[in-house]
Amino acid sequence: MNFDFKSARHWAQALIREAVGEGGVVVDATMGNGYDTAWLCELVGPSGRVYAFDIQPAALERTRARLAAQGLSSRAELFCAGHERLREFVHAPIDAALFNLGWLPGAEKVVTTRTETTLLAAEACLALLRPGGLLTLCVYPGHAEGARELSALDAWAAALPSQEFDAMTQRFLNQTAAPPVLIAVKKQLRRNNP
Repeated sequence: MNFDFKSARHWAQALIREAVGEGGVVVDATMGNGYDTAWLCELVGPSGRVYAFDIQPAALERTRARLAAQGLSSRAELFCAGHERLREFVHAPIDAALFNLGWLPGAEKVVTTRTETTLLAAEACLALLRPGGLLTLCVYPGHAEGARELSALDAWAAALPSQEFDAMTQRFLNQTAAPPVLIAVKKQLRRNNP
């Protein structure tokens, strides 16, 4: 038998597939080149909605072109805005939010997600999550800001009240290349009895 453990992005997608279906409402907090945005548009179907954010105009244009080429434009709203501002644009409850942190693939690596704004955006997503909803964060600790984000997000997720949220992480323990780490948070359907 030949298999591998795959990646944080694969794990995040597997979890989101379980949490979101036709008609779902989701946030792509880091649209990048639009691959995740397009995948989410397919997942939610024609009656669903995807809200996607990026601060770089190039990301917005690449995503817009990708969605148009795939006939998915009507399923998404794209915002050239930092994900920490998502509450300005998203008011309805959401089924899931996906973060793929780091920098825009194929661009200069000078613009990265930032710990402070990522924490604000993650908090905003938790406030919007429906019961049973899911937040996934793929964190890339192979650069200084990514290592900072991972440390802060680990502490943030660990401190979430267990009566309201389940928080987990999936990571490789023995890799030296600092592969991405998945942090996932699920809003519980109902409170656990103490």
